[in-house]
Formats: sequence, structure tokens, C-alpha cells
Amino acid sequence: MKENQTELLILGAGPGGYVAAIRAAQKGREVTIVDKGELGGTCLNVGCIPSKALIEAGHYAATPVRAAPAGIHFPEPEINFQQLQQWKSGIVQQLTGGVKGLLQAAGVTIVKGEAAFVDPNRVKVAGKEEQEITFSYCIVATGSSPVEIPAFPFNERTLSSTEALALTKKPKSITVIGGGYIGIELGTMFANFGTEVTIIEGLSAILPGFPGSMSGLAAKELKARSNVAVYTNTKVTKVETGGQSAYVTYEKDGRTETKESEYVLITVGRKPNTEKLGLEKAGIQTDDKGFIAVSPSCRTDVSHIFAIGDITPGPALAHRASMQGKLVSEALEGQDGDSTDFVIPAVVFSDPPLATVGLSKESAEKEGYDVSGESFPMSHNGRALTLNAASGMVTLITDAADGTILGAEASGEGAPELINELAVCIQSGLTAEDVSLVVHAHPTLGESVMEAAEKIIGTPIHQL
Repeated sequence: MKENQTELLILGAGPGGYVAAIRAAQKGREVTIVDKGELGGTCLNVGCIPSKALIEAGHYAATPVRAAPAGIHFPEPEINFQQLQQWKSGIVQQLTGGVKGLLQAAGVTIVKGEAAFVDPNRVKVAGKEEQEITFSYCIVATGSSPVEIPAFPFNERTLSSTEALALTKKPKSITVIGGGYIGIELGTMFANFGTEVTIIEGLSAILPGFPGSMSGLAAKELKARSNVAVYTNTKVTKVETGGQSAYVTYEKDGRTETKESEYVLITVGRKPNTEKLGLEKAGIQTDDKGFIAVSPSCRTDVSHIFAIGDITPGPALAHRASMQGKLVSEALEGQDGDSTDFVIPAVVFSDPPLATVGLSKESAEKEGYDVSGESFPMSHNGRALTLNAASGMVTLITDAADGTILGAEASGEGAPELINELAVCIQSGLTAEDVSLVVHAHPTLGESVMEAAEKIIGTPIHQL
């Protein structure tokens, strides 16, 4: 067996691992990164990037509906799914190639294979050539995978998000089990392509991680479509496949019904990829769900081994993993930071898109704040009206005592971009008055942030 040594070993080349590798290499560390899959991890290859490419393509397909009120009429769009997949794959390949180039330029050694701990300072890598790597420090960043329900195993008709994003033919119909952000994003995407979509959620509302006022906007838009059905408070009891169809049996309001569709998409969550790492041999424990407990600086109970991203408790978001990767590179230099000092935006690319950052009104009140909250509707924003996208709003949640912005919510066109300005406001400790004094370009969606701030301080211009 080949034996190698490295100062810092990183397991997983997703947005946590590769960012940590580049930043540590910039600081002069000798770095080796190991991944059994493609560089960029789930996010870049079968998650964030390909899904957003197809979601955007879905918006192109929906152009005739969106343009009609302005007097612009198009024929029914012809969708070539094979060409669509080639376009999506081209974007992924461009970005994965970019990651490889960045790692190589930083002097990072890239190893392809599956790693498992032998002891607290060694891993064995199974790949083209089996090898053992000894390290001084290690960062575990192996990400997560879709949850597979034992009673509803994945097959050619019952898909995870990975398979759904790789379809080369437009489905005539699809039933989505799970109304969380992945189910809603992909369900909306397929609906925009003209697929008949049924969404089944066990809880009382879709997008349970978002305030009801926000998730209600997405639900309202979906329910207004002729090719979408949304069922909440609904329990799936059986999934069967046969021929070219899948059959979902569910219970709703005491009745049992069965829905036939071409595919079933199961999006009931993700699980951390920690089972096959041999963590116990390194002295690291996981909880009953497979997560690794870490300190604020992302150290495990074994001080020279760190864990970041989806395998740690907290939101499974690529940008959180990247932040943690940078934080660990600082910890290696003796500067332990605190990952809880950062506010983490959350975005769902629904129609309309939704985004939040910081504390919600309820969580701020639980923490003892006297809260002030005000919203500015997109229906009052000139740019939103010209985009024919007037649903949604920007909401600021502030400390009534001094006006400091504690949290923010954005829904409607541009929300995923607006949330970044709002994150800067919270991270920087700005007040609503600070934001109101910043001149925002007109006409832009960003003006809604300034307008909400002006309403907070009692001097609104474009709202009574």
C-alpha cells in the first residue's frame, strides 16, 4: 500500500472542503484533499448549480405567460430536454474545472477515492490506487445525501433530486413527496416546463422553515396554476411502480386516495455522510442522526480534527460550509473564531423566491428583545411593477430600543440578491436609520430595503 504524509488533510471537496483547502494553502499549509466524486461536491454537481440552471430555464419556458399582460405574445415553447441537460452540464463542467484550477494553482494535492479513518492521524483511501495518508490536522467536510425512505426506495420511477435533475425527457406528470425547499423548487421548475405537478406535504403548510406570510405567497402562486395541485396535512402511505407509471397512495381528511404519475420525486430531507468514515477509530462520536458535534471554531472532541458543513448541526447550506472552511483555516493559525458570530441567509428559489437572514420576529422576542417590524410591499416598487413581479415585500425586524436590525425577510423578484445587502446590515450592526441614509439607485428592487427602513423610523415616503 502506498503511504503519504500531509500537514492538512481535507475529506470532501464540496464548498466547505475546497474553500478550506484554498484558504489554508494561501496561509502556507501543505494541503491534500480527498473526494470520491467530482470536485465541487453535491452543490456544484447535483445540487445548487444544476438546479438553479434548470429553474432559470423553467422561467424562460414560462415567458409567454409572464409577457402576455404586457401585450407580448409567444407561441407555445418547444422544450428540448436533451439540449437543456447539455447546457446545464456545460455550466457544471466550467465551474468544476475552475475549482480544479484554483486548487492546483494553490498547490493543493488532489486525491480521488473514498477515505476512512484508521486512527486519529491516519486515513486509508480506497481508489484507483489504495493508499494511506498520515496527517497532522484534518477537516471532515463530506456533506450530505438525500434521505431514502425504506418503504419508498429510489428506482427508475421513484427519484431523488439527483435523478430528477438529470432527466433527459420532460415528464408528463410528477408527484413530489415533501414540500420543503427542494420539493418546492423542483416542483415549481417542472410546472414551468408544463409538467403536471402534485405536491404532498405532511405538515400544515409548505416551506415550514419560512414564516407563514412568506410561504403563503409561494403556496398561493402554485395553487393558482392549472397544472399544479398542493396537498398539506397529507400522509403518504404507499408508493408503487409499474410499467411507465408510479402510484402514490395518501391519506387526506380521513380519505385514502391514489395518484398516478410518470415519476415520484422524494424530497424529505438530507442526511450527513458520516456512516462510512470510521469516525470511531479517530475517537469522534456522532449523534443518533449522524451529525458531528463541534465547538464554535468547528473543532471536534479530537482537537486536531475539525468538521464543517452538512455533517455538523445547523442549516445544510453551501455558504455556511464555506464560512466554516475559512474559519478553520484561521483556527489552524491559532486564531479560533466563532461560527455563531455570522448570520446565515436562507433562500428558496420558488415563485416568487423567498429569503431570510438573522432573527425572525418570534425568535427575537424569545431572546428578550422589544421588537419593531415593518414591511415595504413590492407592489409599491416601480422596478417590480415594470418587471410584472409585484408580489412580495421586504421586512425589517429591529430592536425597538435602538433601531438595530436583528433580522430581515425578502420575498418576490430579486429576493435572493436583496438578502445579501440585508445580511451586511445585520452583520455590521447597522440600524434602520443607517440604511435609510444610504442612497439607493432608482428604479431598483433594492429601494425596497431603504423604504422599509424609512418606515421603521417613521418617515416613509412611498407608503402611508
